[in-house]
Amino acid sequence: MKVILQENVEGLGYLGDVLTVAKGYARNYLLPRKKAVVAEERQVKLLQHVKRQIDQKAKKELESLGESGKNLSKISLTFEVQTGKDDKLFGSVTSKDVAERLAAQGVEVDRRKIHLPQPLKELGTFSVAIKLHRDVVPKINVTLVKKDAEETVPEGETAQAPADEAGTE
Repeated sequence: MKVILQENVEGLGYLGDVLTVAKGYARNYLLPRKKAVVAEERQVKLLQHVKRQIDQKAKKELESLGESGKNLSKISLTFEVQTGKDDKLFGSVTSKDVAERLAAQGVEVDRRKIHLPQPLKELGTFSVAIKLHRDVVPKINVTLVKKDAEETVPEGETAQAPADEAGTE
């Protein structure tokens, strides 16, 4: 069955593509969810008109995303992480952590657009792809460094905390 996609469908195609799919897939999934319409002659003509408008918008959007991608690729993030024996991390750095750090620098990126095959669990420098658009995928450098142990637990504070509590009772 020939259908015209009304939106991007992961693993199938992009908005406006005319595809041949199984009848059951079209009838049970694509058409009820309004992800596609049946490719009739009238629909194809309408699609061509809409495609011209979309292409103009897409060019403008792609240009602006290209600039954002260039600026984004210049960013380098450094995470100070706690490590245990043999420099193994306590926890990991995920796409959510990367998105929060980018937001702190004034760059808003949806965490779902940050592509980490798996959370970062080792010290070192990693290249992380951010999919802004299917044609714009800048990469940023994420560095994981060991956090200094002296900064995390100052010795003087642990001895004073019980003395302060005893004086208030």
